Amino acid sequence: MMRHGHRLGLAAMAATMLIGVAAPGVAVAGTGADRPELRDAMRAAVDAGLTGVQLRVHDEHGEWAGSAGLRELGRPGAPPTDGRFRIGSNTKTFTAALMLQLVAEDRIGLDDVVADRLPEFGLDRRITVRMLLQHTSGLFNFTGEYYDDGTVTPGIVWSGREWVDSRFRTYRPAELVRFALSKPPRFAPGTDWNYSNTNYVVVRLLIEKVSGRSYAEEMSRRILRPLGLRDTTVPGTSPEIHGPHAHSYYRYEEDGRQVTVDVTRQNPSWISSAGDMISTTEDLHTFFDALLDGKLIPEALLAEMREPEPMSGAYGYGLGVMVQDTGAACSGVVLTHNGSVQGSAALMYSTLDGSRTLEASITYVDDAAGSTVGPGQAAIARLFTTVFCPA
Repeated sequence: MMRHGHRLGLAAMAATMLIGVAAPGVAVAGTGADRPELRDAMRAAVDAGLTGVQLRVHDEHGEWAGSAGLRELGRPGAPPTDGRFRIGSNTKTFTAALMLQLVAEDRIGLDDVVADRLPEFGLDRRITVRMLLQHTSGLFNFTGEYYDDGTVTPGIVWSGREWVDSRFRTYRPAELVRFALSKPPRFAPGTDWNYSNTNYVVVRLLIEKVSGRSYAEEMSRRILRPLGLRDTTVPGTSPEIHGPHAHSYYRYEEDGRQVTVDVTRQNPSWISSAGDMISTTEDLHTFFDALLDGKLIPEALLAEMREPEPMSGAYGYGLGVMVQDTGAACSGVVLTHNGSVQGSAALMYSTLDGSRTLEASITYVDDAAGSTVGPGQAAIARLFTTVFCPA
């Protein structure tokens, strides 16, 4: 899963180690036949150390939704089968769709020079809208840069005890962009690929400049209300998740002991339009299905959105979506964009024709060390292969 830059993965500790529960609960809702293989995949995810899973699948068997694990540490009860959660970088797909609607209206072009629209930032004049959407601008990632040789250039604080203590701080989008511009670029625009949250905050500022409305207003007016996404919100600086939801956690060491903090409530302005939205598995399904069915942007732009930038390599990154070929033995080409913020992650997958989809929320105990990345990734892979590689 794409985390803040090139850092991948989930970090969690088994719930049995934290509160002594005996076994994860499993709740099931939906239509169609029972799906024991999906129940087993959710249980395996919890056994791997994730505290909770919400899963929604659409395929030839119909719609199925379920959950496993715990809604909240220290209390009985599984996560709600369609609770709200922070979707992290899945927000980028929403943001890209919003920008492409403006492109479709000829209010801005994919190859327009960004500096002409946002002259106050002194951006490199080689950077275009397309480069922002496909991560080839070279802009420093404000959450930090991780290099192949193992070196790191820190960004804003988003982990550790320091972040836990300051998690209600407000960042303004322009502040995040100016911070990124105070650092050397990763490369010259258009010469390489690097996942950078900065790109999508600049896209937000472009949307606001071109439309004359706030990002949240445009998202609601153009996407959320037309699609009836009543449980999807752009929270801005609000720390709340309204409605039913599972809890997220962060763990750090203090004086030789492990401290686990509930970080469900946090000010998401630190990640802004690169990852701040809240949604449900049902709303994610409705959005992704409408997008890929051509209901949000014209087919020509949708084709460009699905075209991977060659320099992105295995990521297969297009314009706000990733394109993954699972091969003939599975489901062929699958479109996706996953994401995570502290203690919460979201999965969103669909075949090209929308006949097979998966949406999921995962909650866990995060830490700076990424202590269970391997088991967590294995559990996510099992969820994926159970749905997309049923043979």
